[in-house]
Amino acid sequence: MAYLSDIEIAQATKTEDISVIAKRAGIGEKYLIRYGSDKAKVDFGATENLPEKGKLILVTAITPTPAGEGKTTTTIGLADGLRLIGKDVLVALREPSLGPVFGLKGGAAGGGYAQVVPMEDINLHFTGDFHAIGAANNLLAAMLDNHIYQGNALNIDPKRIVWKRCVDMNDRQLRRVVDGVGGGTNGVEREDGYDITVASEIMAVFCLADGIEDLKERLSKIVVAYTYDDRPVTAGDLKAVGAMAALLKDAIKPNLVQTLEGTPAFVHGGPFANIAHGCNSVIATKTAKKLADYVVTEAGFGADLGAEKFLDIKCRVAGLRPSAVVIVATVRALKMHGGKDKSELSTEDLSALKKGMPNLLRHVKNITEVYCLPAVVAINRFPTDTDAEIDLVIEECRALGVNVRLSTVWAEGGKGGVALAEEVVRLCDIPSEMRFSYELELPIEDKIRAVVQRVYRGKDVVLTDEAKKEVERLERLGYGSLPVCMAKTQYSFSDDPKKLGAPEDFVVTVRKVKVSAGAGFVVALTGEIMTMPGLPKSPAAERIDVDKDGKISGLF
Repeated sequence: MAYLSDIEIAQATKTEDISVIAKRAGIGEKYLIRYGSDKAKVDFGATENLPEKGKLILVTAITPTPAGEGKTTTTIGLADGLRLIGKDVLVALREPSLGPVFGLKGGAAGGGYAQVVPMEDINLHFTGDFHAIGAANNLLAAMLDNHIYQGNALNIDPKRIVWKRCVDMNDRQLRRVVDGVGGGTNGVEREDGYDITVASEIMAVFCLADGIEDLKERLSKIVVAYTYDDRPVTAGDLKAVGAMAALLKDAIKPNLVQTLEGTPAFVHGGPFANIAHGCNSVIATKTAKKLADYVVTEAGFGADLGAEKFLDIKCRVAGLRPSAVVIVATVRALKMHGGKDKSELSTEDLSALKKGMPNLLRHVKNITEVYCLPAVVAINRFPTDTDAEIDLVIEECRALGVNVRLSTVWAEGGKGGVALAEEVVRLCDIPSEMRFSYELELPIEDKIRAVVQRVYRGKDVVLTDEAKKEVERLERLGYGSLPVCMAKTQYSFSDDPKKLGAPEDFVVTVRKVKVSAGAGFVVALTGEIMTMPGLPKSPAAERIDVDKDGKISGLF
């Protein structure tokens, strides 16, 4: 049987005019800034006098594998399912980065019959938000180097510049560069480098700010370099804040689109979860909570990364509290965690599934025991999953007091998410009081250790000498009370991507620490994690094309 690709399904679906979607969400036409007929930005005036009323539902997942989990697809299908059972609902998602779109993933707008559209626009330039963020980032870099060239009144040490330029593309060639070559009117020659745009601190600031004034305040705190006498130099010191904010003034307004079934959706902001905090913008989430009774959002990668940062950083900063958490898993992925090869996942193997289950159960325990939130496991069902395998997952989760619901939203859209939607509504009515995995008053190293021991369930954390010195300096400079943002591989609870399942007795090594003062957190880099990914041997870009009529193919 031949299946339509994601892009073919999206292109075959007739979308409603964005004004109809806005009306469904309770947004007046006068507050729309249109980008064609099927997408628009929403002016802040649409909700400025409304209270936050919506119950927030976080969708997270097990540790990702090449077998796939379908977290975004489940998020969208759950929202459509909630709407089918008569609930007032809105989705809040991240924007995809061009790097993964042309690299490995090929797109990030859901899949099958659970997508947000127009998927081509969302996966490519969309409304230009990422371009604006990149421009603001690089304006700051240009003003920094120009300040040094023009006399260096701030006494900046060129060897202690920590601000990098950025580009929204996987390009390993740009990780380390030398610029200003030739000196003189070409600038000051120095070693430099690029981050991918989604790893830029501007992206983190953009997603954590709650308005223009807060955005400017956060931008002003960004540390770009240190002086010869060890004082931090900020964007505010360089007088760059106003111009940066001018570049971001439209981008910061949330983008309204729709699911294939016409459910309103905000798609806004997109920091990576393995090198940043992995959540859509606070502005989009809070706007959605003012407009709908139920807001479904997601956080990147597995719950040890995306959910941890959503709860310990975003919720803490923005005063948000989820009413329920959905943990997405597939039988196929769990069998990979149990040692099964990707080529053998279509055959029943209860032994491999049993060995892989601890990965799911650890994520479940973290949500219910560490963060004290009600949860449901959503099994994104494949045709090859057997009843015996499904029963095993149900039995293991039931022992932890958590229900399992099957999701077939990829094939059936909202209809395939109704059972999950009904369980989520039930969970949202259960009183809960969320806790964090650590308190801010702890020293930086102890906060890192708390995440490693309580969330990853590792034995301990070790900081390199360089990382220890930087922690001491950051605490001396007054940054010790900030939350921590762990930069770690998404493929394991540990810092070793080869340790699948639920490894134990491992030690996480923090090799470098840096402050993102504007975003308001300290980043701890572990393992081989990089802030500029590279393209794979066969990048998805090789299979993307456009015909003479402008119709795009190859996105998935």
